[in-house]
Amino acid sequence: MIKNKIYISLVITLFCAQLVKAQSQPVYLDETKDIEVRVEDALKRMTLDEKIRVIHAQSKFSSAGVPRLGFPDFWTDDGPHGVRPDVLWDEWEQAGQTNDSCVAFPALTCLAATWNPQLSLIYGESLGEEALYRGKDMILGPGVNIYRTPLNGRNFEYMGEDPYLASRMVVPYIQGMQSKGIAACVKHYALNNDEEYRHQVNVIVSDRALHEIYLPAFKAAITEGKAWGIMGAYNLYKNQHNCHNAILLNKILKQDWQFDGVVVSDWGGTHDTDEAVKNGLDLEFGTWTDGLTMGATNAYDNYYLADAYKRLIKEGKYTTKELDDKVRRVLRLFYRTTMNRQRPHGFLCSESHYAAARKIAEEGIVLLKNDGGTVLPININKVKNILVVGENAVKMMTVGGGSSSLKVQREVSPLDGLKARLRGIAEVDYARGYVGDVTGAYNGVTTGQDLSESRSEDELIAEAVEKAKKADYVIVFGGLNKSDYQDCEGHDRKDYALPYAQNKLVEALAQVNTRLVFVNISGNAVAMPWIKKVPAVIQGWFIGSESGNALASILVGDANPSGKLPFSWMQSLEQYGAHALGAYPGTWRSDGKIIDEEYKEDIFVGYRWADQHKQKPLFPFGHGLSYTTFEYGGKSRIEKSADGTSLFTLHTSIKNTGSREGAETVQLYIRDVKSSLPRPVKELKGFQKVTLAPGEQRDITFTIDKSMLSYYDDSKGEWVMEPGRFEALIGASAGDIKSKVAFEMK
Repeated sequence: MIKNKIYISLVITLFCAQLVKAQSQPVYLDETKDIEVRVEDALKRMTLDEKIRVIHAQSKFSSAGVPRLGFPDFWTDDGPHGVRPDVLWDEWEQAGQTNDSCVAFPALTCLAATWNPQLSLIYGESLGEEALYRGKDMILGPGVNIYRTPLNGRNFEYMGEDPYLASRMVVPYIQGMQSKGIAACVKHYALNNDEEYRHQVNVIVSDRALHEIYLPAFKAAITEGKAWGIMGAYNLYKNQHNCHNAILLNKILKQDWQFDGVVVSDWGGTHDTDEAVKNGLDLEFGTWTDGLTMGATNAYDNYYLADAYKRLIKEGKYTTKELDDKVRRVLRLFYRTTMNRQRPHGFLCSESHYAAARKIAEEGIVLLKNDGGTVLPININKVKNILVVGENAVKMMTVGGGSSSLKVQREVSPLDGLKARLRGIAEVDYARGYVGDVTGAYNGVTTGQDLSESRSEDELIAEAVEKAKKADYVIVFGGLNKSDYQDCEGHDRKDYALPYAQNKLVEALAQVNTRLVFVNISGNAVAMPWIKKVPAVIQGWFIGSESGNALASILVGDANPSGKLPFSWMQSLEQYGAHALGAYPGTWRSDGKIIDEEYKEDIFVGYRWADQHKQKPLFPFGHGLSYTTFEYGGKSRIEKSADGTSLFTLHTSIKNTGSREGAETVQLYIRDVKSSLPRPVKELKGFQKVTLAPGEQRDITFTIDKSMLSYYDDSKGEWVMEPGRFEALIGASAGDIKSKVAFEMK
């Protein structure tokens, strides 16, 4: 009886304590309350000074919290494919930390080349865990700007030329990262499709091209991925900088798409207080920098949204209406990240992250050419000696390239990866072949490599040729690197050709060895004038920490290549619409301050341009070979859907007719046979990646809905689906259509 009384008394005491706590705890800290209620309560408690402090930076990568109310500082970091090392508070140079190494995941061109949304989810989760461990709250990525020209130095950070592919790959990346309580900041919104004049270019583009080509991936990131952040681009649109652009931010992003997150300026992307106040910017970073190197010390109180904004409020030019909207968005971001007590623990450089990086790399590597299917994979039972040639076989690719530069715990080179895999099986020799960029440092991070070379171009080629004569296989690791005017932030490439006399090297090697493999390391297409002389070509991307292991796995056949190109690989620069029409890089205005760049190719980007002008790419969009063979269903069929949620259901099949397991990406393109407005010959509207055992067949269905048949009518400002005849095209690439079936919308 006494025990019962004690128990009841204890329960009552605990209940009363919780009641008192609930009554005394402010609403903004009460996790049982709706987030919007908490936001409003916190907003009411903040002073003008506190509100101003949370909408601009306080250091290179952080903004202030509200200490008085218990909101901690907010930390961002670059990290489209790995968490950038910590820099000093107010400088670009390294902070000298010993615990800020990371796993380098493959660049996003490689991720897109997997055509595997599930891997995109794993990518986001893994990167989110690394960011958590490093004390970050927002990763400045992913990037989804469209591959318009292969000269864009930053293409390697993006997801290719097709808006549908980019849309489908970006959503799970965001969902995976944000499931860890780390905000994704999708970039660079919008039309940042070349780098050289990114601060000065004013993009002129039709509303139709804007909505059909350049916005869909951003829209998917916001409306489906529910991204918590988005970064404005450096360039201008309709003569307004995109970090405070009335149409892009206020109209499209916040009104049409109902974005409830935070618009973050790119570093140095803010130019005007009035536009920043009125045109949708929420969180100002990097003012008085150029985004890469330049910086004015302790300028944070002088930002456009700092003291200048506060003074104008006090003077009565502005009310707090716009300010409160910005602060609400920042507070909402706080509750999703720094104030989220349910955030999981992070992990750094875990074996699961290395495994994820390797898996993504293996699935993203593209086998472009393999004459007769007899060159690759390397038969390790017969090969005795292999010659590896090229600087890119040994050069670290994680350091450099701009904001994507990383400090990795480890990076396995292609040469080391092959040596490790073939140890005890075959001898692996090396010849330099060419000299590219021998530096190995960026913002205080150094590779520790000594790539200095005193021999001449001819001497290096001669050495490689002599060794090649005796080798069973010659594997050249060439391509680009992450130096200025290669694949690098801040600059575009100067031409389409391979640099550093690589063409001369390849031509010489092709004359003395018939088992020649060229592995192109880059984020961009390059000209290959020797393509008919080289029996096997691989696109190896920038694939991070596990690059050497992943490439070795593909070369010897441990993994079956299944990557597909996320962009069209044209034979010459003139085959790209932007260059064919002389639309790149644009025309300077008389004042020399702004360059107007008109997207004259309009909606005809990539394979859309190639189809329209009946051009044959070197390798078409969606192309990628395998070590096995696939047979597509002889006749696809289409039927009216009965579920009321879609218009049609397309049925097809795929069979592995080879002798080993492999994955194939079945691609669905739609053709509008007759339209009121010009439309591409075909457009990607679906894909499925399937793994099949030898002899296995799989039935595949695609649902076709209204959105897949619609175009943007810029005269009406809306998407339109016209009745009439359509064709569903099933293919292995944009250049390899296997079957088609007609259907009609009435």
